[in-house]
Amino acid sequence: MWSGPRNISTALMRAWENRPDTFVSDEPFYACYLTQTNIDHPGREEIIRSQPSDWREVVQQCTHLTEADNTVHYQKHMTQHMLPEIDIDWLTATVNIFLIRSPEAVASSYAKARPDLTASDLGFEQQHRLYQHVVNHIDSNPLVINSDDVRNHPEKSLTAMCRKANIEFDPAMLQWPKGRRLSDGVWAPHWYKNVEQSTGFQPTTPGHIELDDTQRKIADLCQPYYDQMLGQALVF
Repeated sequence: MWSGPRNISTALMRAWENRPDTFVSDEPFYACYLTQTNIDHPGREEIIRSQPSDWREVVQQCTHLTEADNTVHYQKHMTQHMLPEIDIDWLTATVNIFLIRSPEAVASSYAKARPDLTASDLGFEQQHRLYQHVVNHIDSNPLVINSDDVRNHPEKSLTAMCRKANIEFDPAMLQWPKGRRLSDGVWAPHWYKNVEQSTGFQPTTPGHIELDDTQRKIADLCQPYYDQMLGQALVF
């Protein structure tokens, strides 16, 4: 699952982990990203200690890691973590699905945790690059799905994801217990407060998004990439 930040990606990870046949990986390239960019994120040093920082080792885990009792490996990836120097040919070994959300909503939510955000932090250009690679080299029709549709039509959305992955939908994906998971990254205390209280997907509610001038410029820079992805998104 290829998503930018602040985009119900952790809730989706909860949904998939609630399947009895599935194990999950939470942002496996995070330490690599922090090491290569020197960006200061909350919990930076602990994150770097918790994961391999060599992208080649991460790729090995993503393409070979298995658990004896489970058959589905769900990987939650942040698109901004996929730096240009990372070889993405390994995507041929996976089913690639793209989760999108409007730049305004992402910028507003992300700025609450990291006010000095940049367009690169939000991952829209990186997501579009990954999408184009998949279309051109792996799958001419990858699934693109809007996070609002997941929230408003969770069963239809999850069924579409399962169909793309050639597995059966499991109703267990619609509800999960509250709390933190052992599978959560060590960054959970900084980012997962809301999802830890969740038990399922909640419908979207109308609301006005306030952005300052800098956030507006960043959202505007990301908008063309989002618009192109939105044009390919599943319609309900």
